[in-house]
Amino acid sequence: MLFKNTNIERELSILRNKSLNENRILRDVHHILEEDNAKEIKINKQLGSKNSPHNNNFDFELLETERIYHLDHIKEICINYRLRFLDSRYFKGKIPQSAISKIKKLEASHNIEIQGFKIMAPSKLFKLEDKDDPLLFAPIGNNYFYLIHKWGNDLHPFRRVLVWPFKNMVNLLFLLLFMSYLTTLLVPEGLFSKKSTNAEFWIIYFFMFKCIASVALFYGFALGKNFNPAIWNSKYFNA
Repeated sequence: MLFKNTNIERELSILRNKSLNENRILRDVHHILEEDNAKEIKINKQLGSKNSPHNNNFDFELLETERIYHLDHIKEICINYRLRFLDSRYFKGKIPQSAISKIKKLEASHNIEIQGFKIMAPSKLFKLEDKDDPLLFAPIGNNYFYLIHKWGNDLHPFRRVLVWPFKNMVNLLFLLLFMSYLTTLLVPEGLFSKKSTNAEFWIIYFFMFKCIASVALFYGFALGKNFNPAIWNSKYFNA
């Protein structure tokens, strides 16, 4: 015979085994997804946790050396660009899925649960969502931190120049003196007397400096502003 007879019992058995395999695959996939979801929930809890250990037991042979930074380097960058370096629980923006994925990958490769996350970002990102670039770190120990992920856009190219006056009192004083000089030059000659003299110029200059300095001091005290070295790792808004 060219064609064999159909064995119904055999066909039924094949169909049952196939169904069992499919169900097993579905159960395995479901289990994997549940484990992955549980990991993400745990990571999000750690990102918002008040627990801030000083180190994680990374396998140093697996770490990328170009991603390791000392606290002194982080501090200098924060001061130069008026950024803050705080626990991730103070961060009010949204941490992207790409960062969560990198954390999961690190935890899997190092067989640890990463804790003590830190974020470097502009002060406003610790209050409101924005588009500037936060950097996510994890502590290694001995004031060293491992850069896990960076997202968002780069900082404005002139940010360092724009925040330069807030680096210290000397810089701010220099800016106020320079602004006062420019403002004095704008005053028309002969406004207060028929003949302009050096004495008149310096009197106007001193008056302009007092006005501009008063506004700067009022703005600083009213809004609770402070210099970069005082706020880079402060969790307080009016530090």
